[in-house]
Amino acid sequence: MNGAEELLVGAHTSTAGGVHKALLRGQEIGATTIQIFTSNQKQWSGRPLSSEEIDKWKEALERTGIQKVMSHDSYLINLGSNKEENLFKSRKAFKEEIERCLSLDLAYLNFHPGATTGDTEENCLNRIVESLLETQPLLEKASLRLLIEATAGQGSNVGYKFEHLAYIIDRVQNQIPIGVCIDTCHIFAGGYDIRDAASWNTTLDAFEKIVGLNYLYALHVNDSMHPLGSRKDRHASLGKGEIGAECFRVLMTHPKLQALPKYLETPIETIWKDEIRMLRDFASKNQNCSSCR
Repeated sequence: MNGAEELLVGAHTSTAGGVHKALLRGQEIGATTIQIFTSNQKQWSGRPLSSEEIDKWKEALERTGIQKVMSHDSYLINLGSNKEENLFKSRKAFKEEIERCLSLDLAYLNFHPGATTGDTEENCLNRIVESLLETQPLLEKASLRLLIEATAGQGSNVGYKFEHLAYIIDRVQNQIPIGVCIDTCHIFAGGYDIRDAASWNTTLDAFEKIVGLNYLYALHVNDSMHPLGSRKDRHASLGKGEIGAECFRVLMTHPKLQALPKYLETPIETIWKDEIRMLRDFASKNQNCSSCR
């Protein structure tokens, strides 16, 4: 990588006023990549994007030069639900999300794997696998990759252990394009320490052994309001939470992480521009991160 300007760093920007507006808002804060919602994340029903909306998106994409755009699916979707109606609605909404992503030619669709809601984790994971395999016809010859988001394990959510991610990937990898998005707040709350170079290396070694770093495609960059292993999903601004700034310095210089696209989901949107600049400064001051390997 030649220079911090080539790093893919951005945030989850708003599509208010039109999906293409998210790209323009990204450009305004100095983003080179963004994450979006393609429809209202708190509603089951999402409409297909019009040809006019898609044309405006493509024009803005070319104008801004933003790369590796990622969608985040609806918070309502639970691909591992043990409730028949909820599972049906989740699978339908997820397929519709894939169709919108394909119409925009997005790189990634990030999704929370699911929640047990009273069932066993194994049964939940098996339903997630079944849900994902149903998407195979949509993804044939498509460039879109589905990314399982590592969770904090809040409530009955699965995905807070690397073993959960590996369980899903092992069963779908030969049939659909799959990968992982690590959220720094989530894995920290889930019990994986990442506060300095040594802890990052230990965590990445575990990920490599259990899942495989070849499946790691993206990062959500967030500090945590709650301590290590809390299983609570509450984001904090970078360097203002329990994780601390050193984590993000390592993240921006580590040879196994530096080139991955990174998306801010920190709570104060008005400082995203400053946080992006801070991350780029960390990378520009890189002295080959002698404590990383």
